[in-house]
Amino acid sequence: MATRGAYAKGIVKREQILTTALEVIARNGYRHASVRELADAVGLSQAGLLHYFSSKEELFTAILRKRDEVDFATYVAEAGRSAEAFFAVIAHNAEVPGLVRLYAQLSVEAVEADHPAHAYFVERSERFRNAFADLIRAEQAAGHTDAELDPVLAGGLFLAAADGLQTQWLLDPTIDMVAHLRLLWSLVTSGRTDS
Repeated sequence: MATRGAYAKGIVKREQILTTALEVIARNGYRHASVRELADAVGLSQAGLLHYFSSKEELFTAILRKRDEVDFATYVAEAGRSAEAFFAVIAHNAEVPGLVRLYAQLSVEAVEADHPAHAYFVERSERFRNAFADLIRAEQAAGHTDAELDPVLAGGLFLAAADGLQTQWLLDPTIDMVAHLRLLWSLVTSGRTDS
């Protein structure tokens, strides 16, 4: 029984670390959030923190997974699977530049197949493309979008646009990411501006 209790406590502590790390990185940014600062924020030593994660890269990957989980619970649960939910997530990203920087930096590093975040980004990209493909299929079924449009290819365009716009926004925070993505949605859905 002691092992089960220790395991449960470990899960709770890991969740506490990830929740706190989201706040620290959102507030201070990715480059200014050291493992030491994250450990201090949850009352652990660096070694204690890394007991829950095998490396800094695994920790940062887990932080991005947690961010996705929180965003899904906050925006998709509220608005359903819709373009509006996606726009709400992108608007929220403008409020947490540290997490956007972490995502951008890690996504570049994770192109290497042996990087701890590689599988996360491959899976996330596939989920994103498929989610947008489903939205486009629904528009096609309703007769609002060209039936010849390939939903998976169009979903890939949304992923590319979102990631590219985040990079542009990091360089120039005056860029309105949501306005650009709404325009793309409008073009893809035959000029419709509502979702």
